[in-house]
Amino acid sequence: MTRIALYAGGDLDVLETDFDVFVGVDAGSLFLLQHQLPLDWAIGDFDSVSPADFQQIEQAAKELIQAPAEKDDTDLELALKTVFERYPQAQARVFGALGGRIDHLLSNLFLASEPDLAPFMGQMELVGADNRILFRPAGQHRLSPIEGMTYISFMPSDGSHLTIENAKYPLKEENFFFKKCYSSNEFLDGDIQIALDTGYVVIIYSKDRS
Repeated sequence: MTRIALYAGGDLDVLETDFDVFVGVDAGSLFLLQHQLPLDWAIGDFDSVSPADFQQIEQAAKELIQAPAEKDDTDLELALKTVFERYPQAQARVFGALGGRIDHLLSNLFLASEPDLAPFMGQMELVGADNRILFRPAGQHRLSPIEGMTYISFMPSDGSHLTIENAKYPLKEENFFFKKCYSSNEFLDGDIQIALDTGYVVIIYSKDRS
């Protein structure tokens, strides 16, 4: 299994280095260079970097994929599509996707709704210091605690029926109610089990800022 790190241009508050491939997404390319990490791919329209910075990225990148600014995909969507096109079995961990512009944040929370990325939703993870985001398709899933993360929340896609078991706040047929976001749940002993009838669910592990 190929482990791929994508560093985007949002708040980069986590640095991990145990990966097979490093991808700089637009300005995230500079973060990799500043931390002496490989820049295997640099992907984006690079409209958020200066000409001098772009020249540095262009010289350092093993492969540069530059897209026009006028495009249908965000830079991160383009990068993820490139990753899974070349490495269909890859595990993709994305850093710098949970801060910065609110429109980018919302786009990233709904990556699993993009048809070309939906088949790979279970292979994507968005990582920040205070939050980690997973995506899971319809079906049954077990979710384990993540060290340091206090809460777990769920955002099912429109019309999806979610159940939650072995959690502080279970959601079952007898107490079911619909919400766009079931927030601030917590683990008890062991894993949480969830089931979803259609669509997908965004799973948010989080903690309070210290």
